Amino acid sequence: QVRLVESGGGSVQAGESLRLSCVASGYGSTIPCMGWFRQVPGKEREEVADFDYEDNPHYAESVKDRFSISQDKANNILYLQMNSLKPEDTAVYYCGARGWSSVGLGASVCETEFSMWGQGTQVTVSS
Repeated sequence: QVRLVESGGGSVQAGESLRLSCVASGYGSTIPCMGWFRQVPGKEREEVADFDYEDNPHYAESVKDRFSISQDKANNILYLQMNSLKPEDTAVYYCGARGWSSVGLGASVCETEFSMWGQGTQVTVSS
């Protein structure tokens, strides 16, 4: 059973930065296909950034050029560097993991749906 634990949230002023961390445990090797999501009360959880199976990052348009996803594969830690934070970035941020499957010829792809979640970490950005 994969366990995900986020940390690094907090309260900052607009324009400042935060770095979120997510430690993944319970799996014997590097976990691909991980991502970051966020949710505000009354709204659906939205994807912020993720890695595909080839470690290519993908970002929501709202955070592109401000946020950066990275991974320490040796220690199975996922990061989200958030720069130039805006009040609209205020949310609970979740780390997510999903499965993957072989498509033949040595290639694999990530599943579409994320199925494993951390407990979340609150990020509050004031103007």
